[in-house]
Amino acid sequence: MPASTKLAHLLIAFIFAAFFWPIAIDAQARGRGGRPSQAESRNLRGVLGGVPMTEADSAIKEIVDLLDFESYKSLIRGLTEFGDREQGTPRNTAAVDWIEQTLQSWGYETARIHYDYMPRGSDVTEPREEVYATLVGATSPSEMYLLGGHMDGRGSGQAANDDASGTALVMEIARALASPGVTSARSIRFALWNNEETGLNGARAYVEQRQSLQGIEEPAGSGRYPEPRWLGMVQHDMMLWDHGNPVTHTQALDADVDIEFQLNSEMADASAQLALALLNSNRMFATDYPAVMSNAMSNTDSGPFQDLVAAVSLRENRRLYETGNGANPHWHQPTDLFVTFSDDDFRLGFNAAQTTLGAVARLVDARVKR
Repeated sequence: MPASTKLAHLLIAFIFAAFFWPIAIDAQARGRGGRPSQAESRNLRGVLGGVPMTEADSAIKEIVDLLDFESYKSLIRGLTEFGDREQGTPRNTAAVDWIEQTLQSWGYETARIHYDYMPRGSDVTEPREEVYATLVGATSPSEMYLLGGHMDGRGSGQAANDDASGTALVMEIARALASPGVTSARSIRFALWNNEETGLNGARAYVEQRQSLQGIEEPAGSGRYPEPRWLGMVQHDMMLWDHGNPVTHTQALDADVDIEFQLNSEMADASAQLALALLNSNRMFATDYPAVMSNAMSNTDSGPFQDLVAAVSLRENRRLYETGNGANPHWHQPTDLFVTFSDDDFRLGFNAAQTTLGAVARLVDARVKR
């Protein structure tokens, strides 16, 4: 073989190795036969992260980094062990108790809302309960943001997505903020609503019972505010599934966190500003999925608040345009099970947690003191 031909072959071999060797190494490192997950294959360079951070931004990132993906999944699994947690059933009551005990195990004082609900087809009311906990602000305890998710479900499955995913998201934020050294200037309340599936009854009961108590010091001179003044409400409802429509097997490459507010509400301007704060937080702190804004919030527990305070809802899909038109085949179905969802699905919910915590931590001036 002529020397020139050998040289050409060597040059081709060198180029081939230089191009493909890093890919082979990366595939081995992934441990999945070279096939990245949907989240890893997404080209989000310039969309997520990469934003120059100030010292204040870095302090917020330190808070967001307290979230743990496996902890989030574990909380969803824990909730699904009670089945679909339909209101009025023993499994619902047991789940409320479990939520309260879990919050207490992280050091929170908890409280319950008691209200009456009249089941469909009955003329007799029945008692219902829901639980909440509060991170009390260090310097402005009389003001707070509410974070909500509804713990009840339906469909005879496990209600893993609707709405263990949103309930676990709120609980995971509560767990992270209970970490040693975390302080906040303003208060944050973690509300796990009941009776969402019957018409937002739990959230409506909260508003009816506690709206007039806002900002009242009780007892006077104590520095305690059982119902701090509402600054904003952020709801989380169905957080895992964005598989397109028509529905695909895996999470869509354009999957995102949907942030909704209601344009036709008394607090539309303030709600839009809160939604924008969440959008910017996603851009800075989310790791895998971007966020988008919509002005048609509907059918969720932020609704009773929308004319009273800035109120937004985080979802996997737009409620009216996508979820309501078949985008999630597991909605209210027996297939809404923990095992139905992949890590790519769970990571969408986790990115919503990063989005919410990043925005709210900034709004309440949260810090980790070392």
